[in-house]
Amino acid sequence: MFEKRSYEEELMDDLESGGEIIDQALRELETINRLLGGNQVTINGLNKLLGNHPKAAPIVIADLGCGGGDIMILVAKWARKKGYSIELKGYDANPNIVEYAKQNCAQYPEISFYTEDIFSDDFKTNRYDVVICTLFTHHFKDEQLISIFNQFKTQAKIGVVINDLHRHWLAYHSIKLLTRLFSKSPMVQCDAPLSVRRAFRKDELQKIMNSAEISAFSLKWMWAFRWQLIF
Repeated sequence: MFEKRSYEEELMDDLESGGEIIDQALRELETINRLLGGNQVTINGLNKLLGNHPKAAPIVIADLGCGGGDIMILVAKWARKKGYSIELKGYDANPNIVEYAKQNCAQYPEISFYTEDIFSDDFKTNRYDVVICTLFTHHFKDEQLISIFNQFKTQAKIGVVINDLHRHWLAYHSIKLLTRLFSKSPMVQCDAPLSVRRAFRKDELQKIMNSAEISAFSLKWMWAFRWQLIF
């Protein structure tokens, strides 16, 4: 089950999903990621990437696959504490998720949202200082990721921070048990363990980076069963 990445689609991959089903899933996922500490992998990556960036210089950060906007709120709070001037742009292909995120982040004027396909020609023309992806890249096949990472070379002026899952039997069985015990969302119960099966091992990410002809990158294992990839 764990030797190769699964390409089975998650329920959340249905771009027409919406209503209370998706709202409940987004609320539960925020709680899971916050309690397990996985969100801090992204913040830690931004600290590494922007540690020497001038405080007065504005920073445009794109969050791809932004979901409910929880990471963007954390980034906004981090930037305010650090004294950075930032503009956060969140992208998701599901318009229902974008509407949820807009309401969730209504108190943060530095955050805006867009319904857009990252493979579209229009999106490829966008330029940012930093691109972040949290629990997003495992939704794509290796060949797609090679194309996406190649695209990031021209889109991200300063760099990219990827925060995604490590495919491991303990991570799979742990999240399956936790969601069975505590989740009330059928979508979360299905997608959370499946996400682990779709996730990565170290050599797979290294191979993707080599195929994308990106030699300068940092790849680090972090809790809870997360990979932090910076390039």
